[in-house]
Amino acid sequence: MNTGCHRRSLAACGLAMLGLTAVAHAQSSTDPSPPLQVEWNARLRQEQVDDNAYQRDAEAITLRLRLGLRANLGDGWSAFVEGAGVAAANDHYNSGANGQTQYPTVNDPHGTELNQAWLAWQGSNFAAKAGRQEIMLDNQRWIGNSGWRQFEQTFDAVDLQWKPAADWTLRYDWLDKVNRVAGPDAINPLARERLLNTHLLNAAWAYGGQQVTGYAYLHKDKDVPTASTETYGVRWVGALAREGGFSWALEGARQYDYANNPQNFAHSYWLLEPAWTQWGVTGKLGWEHLGGDGHTALQTPLATLHAFNGWNDQFLGTPVNGLNDYYATVNGNFGKSGWASKLGWIVSYHDYQADHGSAHYGNEWDASLAFPLVTGLSGLVKVASYHADQFSHDDTKLWLQLEWRGKQAL
Repeated sequence: MNTGCHRRSLAACGLAMLGLTAVAHAQSSTDPSPPLQVEWNARLRQEQVDDNAYQRDAEAITLRLRLGLRANLGDGWSAFVEGAGVAAANDHYNSGANGQTQYPTVNDPHGTELNQAWLAWQGSNFAAKAGRQEIMLDNQRWIGNSGWRQFEQTFDAVDLQWKPAADWTLRYDWLDKVNRVAGPDAINPLARERLLNTHLLNAAWAYGGQQVTGYAYLHKDKDVPTASTETYGVRWVGALAREGGFSWALEGARQYDYANNPQNFAHSYWLLEPAWTQWGVTGKLGWEHLGGDGHTALQTPLATLHAFNGWNDQFLGTPVNGLNDYYATVNGNFGKSGWASKLGWIVSYHDYQADHGSAHYGNEWDASLAFPLVTGLSGLVKVASYHADQFSHDDTKLWLQLEWRGKQAL
């Protein structure tokens, strides 16, 4: 499928998006809640993959558009419907739907789908939403929308939220189906969607600059019984001051087989992540542990996986021997004022080891630079380089991206 956005016209497409953004910004309404509002998100991306397991490198040039209509119906009621379409300028990659298995995988197939369609009610201390929707809990380690891919992960679900007091938030979600990032045309039907009967309970207490969250996630996968798990945990995040100084994220959980799962296991999860911010630069040291016993391992199949264990996506599924990810991350901006203050950079290093046994999987360097262009339009350059030792193969990925977001009252 040719969209006209091939490699030589990447800059032209970006300039077109820039011009449209300026027009939309001039027309946009300042009304925070108009009765009807159209919303859009367009993302143009070039992704290159050099994987030593393949003789050919992959190159994917894709353009994603999400277009939605939001209605504020009054008395706390609202509704939203959104479609998503992805166009591809070439087939020089394995999208999971095009059959080009001689190339490395870039999980961004072309196609169209209904991304969201929900009805919601919001009261003073209670909210409810039913339909196809995004669900993102805490840092999305367990439940997220996988927003990095062109098709995002959504759920056919019911979401209930209650604030019994100003510092408490209680949330319950029932998931009937997950619509996965591989899109509606993936060759493997289990990569398109899965039927669920999943119950998510999440209780958060905030005090000052800290928040403690307890959760119980009872996940039943009707299509893949071995993916059914129950997970219980506590997460504690906080900072000693509003700006700068010491902050932390600590989390511990235990995962067991659940419901229709024929296996029998119990695995531990923990995260230790102290951080320090000084002069606008934040440094983090982290240790994330996903337990494994050589036969099974802790899994997070509904997570926003790209955000964890390196951007190269070597560990989208935890190896049976588990995973210890030791990492260091530094991020900040190039200045304190002006345009330089809007240039955001990140550099990370990961060292990966097995939990069960002594295998050293490999290590990885990640880096990115994000920059705004005009209101609603931003650019991103991002690279991830994985160096294999005893797991997988050397793999380097490069992304060039333009993204345009906007809304217009009708």
